[in-house]
Formats: sequence, structure tokens, C-alpha cells
Amino acid sequence: MTAAATSPESARSGSDQKAFDFKAYLAAQKQMVEAALDDSLGPEKPESLREAMRYSLLAGGKRLRPILCLAACELAGGDPQLAMPTAVALEMIHTMSLIHDDLPAMDNDDLRRGRPTNHKVYGDAVAILAGDALLTRAFEMVSLRSPGVPSDRLLKVVGELSLVAGAPGLVGGQVVDLECEGKQVDLETLEYIHLHKTGALLKACVITGALIGGADDAQLDCLRTYARGIGLAFQIVDDILDVTASSDVLGKTAGKDLIADKTTYPKLLGLEESRQGAKTLIQEAKGSLAAFTHSGAGAGQEAPLLALADYVIGRDR
Repeated sequence: MTAAATSPESARSGSDQKAFDFKAYLAAQKQMVEAALDDSLGPEKPESLREAMRYSLLAGGKRLRPILCLAACELAGGDPQLAMPTAVALEMIHTMSLIHDDLPAMDNDDLRRGRPTNHKVYGDAVAILAGDALLTRAFEMVSLRSPGVPSDRLLKVVGELSLVAGAPGLVGGQVVDLECEGKQVDLETLEYIHLHKTGALLKACVITGALIGGADDAQLDCLRTYARGIGLAFQIVDDILDVTASSDVLGKTAGKDLIADKTTYPKLLGLEESRQGAKTLIQEAKGSLAAFTHSGAGAGQEAPLLALADYVIGRDR
């Protein structure tokens, strides 16, 4: 099934979520995202750096983050194609974080998305630089490659990306995560780590898409609640899968949190309570979208975000 045959609009049949073909929507959106990612790294030099960047950026994956950005833009009443450069930028920041997290000085992992990690193929130095190049290219995508988006909205998007990529977001969360290895960590600290790593980027995906779509402050508040819920739930599911799924299924090393003696939700709360906590967070996230349905703003356009929330809780990798 191709994107031409199944556009986001044709995948949606009315406002009833039961009629929404999420599988078709996901396939169509992912195909468009993959094409945009491929186009974002054209023929440029040095070729060795470009090759390392493409190796990780085009390694597949769920593409959940860019799809969230596009869906939030549409919910806010915007054209999702205008958000595509920002969606690509978000995937670049995500890929940078994976490359750097896998380094020997960080999580020291050999497997990512079912194949050797970037530093195993290109060496530590090039892997670091490839991550750096993807991070800076992300800001280029927003500021220089986003035709048709008002400059005031792009400025807000740049601000959101700056926060998520720096000390208030991914970097700060990673530092606390590293400092807590081998230590007893309470639930508040664990939540801080995940809200500043996994959660911060997922929130940025939703908020930047909504900003490009022209969301007002009230809508942004609802979407922050949504993003917080799916962000924490996503990490809880990640923690559960780390101890219940195999490396072959995950496409990355299973059980590495246990090896690193990290505190996880299952370790702190147990598997069953962790599962229930994730379900509650998803329910709260979906509930926050009711404001769009009841107000008529974006009515019928909330189906992708509702389905994406269910996807977070139901995934197996």
C-alpha cells in the first residue's frame, strides 16, 4: 500500500475512531516520513560523515516521533505537510540521542534497530560527529527548509527544540540517568529522568506540530497533558520490554538496564503495577483530547493521536 493510494485523509473515515484505519494511516505517514528523511541528506561532503549520518537516520524504526508531529499539526487545523521539515528535525534529534547513548562512555551498546550501532561501524569519533551534525541539521531543517510556515511560529519551534536538546531536556536527563546507575532511586527521580529523556522529545513532537498548525494556548495545554502521558507510558513500556522481550524482537540489546544496574519501573514497582500505571497514563492522555472533540476544534482530527496513544501501550518492541 503506497502513500498515494492511502493518504492520511483517506485513512480517516468520519470522526468515529472505530472507522479510523490506523494501520493504513501509519503506513502512509511512515512512507512519507521515510522519503523526507532520505531527501534531507543530499550529496554533500565529507562523504564519510554523510554515510555515517544516513546509516543511523535511515535505519528504520517506528517513526513515531515525526508522525506525532504531523498528527498534532493536523489536529490544530494546519497542513501536516508544512510540519514535515520539523518532523524530520525531530527524528534527527532522536537519532543523535541514540548514536550518543550507544557510545562506550554512555550506555555502551552494540546493537540498535537490529544492526551494529554507529560507533561499531564508523568508530567513536565519527559517531560523535555524526550525532553532532544531525543535531545542527535539525535546526537547519526548521529555520531554512520550512517554506510556507510563518516566521513567528518557526521561532517558537526553534525554542522548543533548543529546550529539548539541551540541559532542560535530553542532556540533563541523560546526566541524571548516568549519575543514578548502581544507586537506589526513588519514583520521583525515575520520573524526572524519563520526563527529561523520552518524555521531553515526545512532548516536543506534539507541541511543535501544534505550533505550526496554529494551536492556541488552551489547545497547547491540553496537548502538553497528552504528551506527558504518552511520554511516561512509552518509557514504562520500554522498561517492561527490556525484561520481557528478546534482543531479536527489540532490535537492541535486551536486559541492558539490569546489567547496568539501573532503576526501572518494573524494578521499583513490579511488572503488574508498571503495566497498570502505563494504562492509566494513556487513559489520561486520551482524555485530554476531549477538549478538541467537545469544542469542535479539530473535531474528527483527533483519531490519529488517540490511536497513537493506544499504539504506545500495545507495542511489542
